[in-house]
Amino acid sequence: MVYTTQELIDILEAELKANWQGQRLLISSRLRIDNPVIAKALNLDKVSKVFAYRDFRAQVHQYQKEHQVSGIVWRVCQFRGFSISIPEVHSQLTAIETDKQILVNAKPSIIDFWIKATANMKYFQLTESFQEISLTTLTNLVKQREWAEVYSGCDELYLGLCWGNPNESQYLWAKPHSGCDRLVAAEHQPSGIIK
Repeated sequence: MVYTTQELIDILEAELKANWQGQRLLISSRLRIDNPVIAKALNLDKVSKVFAYRDFRAQVHQYQKEHQVSGIVWRVCQFRGFSISIPEVHSQLTAIETDKQILVNAKPSIIDFWIKATANMKYFQLTESFQEISLTTLTNLVKQREWAEVYSGCDELYLGLCWGNPNESQYLWAKPHSGCDRLVAAEHQPSGIIK
């Protein structure tokens, strides 16, 4: 029997709880810190918990790859009476090769949702600051990117236009091979929450 995505999430949550309750110990944590001065300054008991969980999570990621268990979970995004179910890689799991295609396949419906839900709103792209963009610029960005993510705020709707490796697209260090352009739709000016 192969574990499901939800079962792996439950296992990771239980392991994280066991780590923070002190039920797991990693004796080699001092050896993992290259600087002996820093090793003495840190609380190695807490560092041990972090390394123990990280090692366990790496084993789960390896299990996912070996048994082709998806890291995708589905969540519902609602904004202004519109609603959509969207895929995303769970924060504690890894995306397997087939997961990227799920993200790519969902892009048209996510973009359609975003356009409908943000009618009569202004579009902004987050660069160094928020820069207002036209629908034409938005359309061009959408064409250039592989998949989309959407998140709702009280009065704003956020859109991520992503490319590359789904496991790395959220990190600035992954650019230019992987990344995510951040956009926001707002009535007047963005609140600055995603800065």
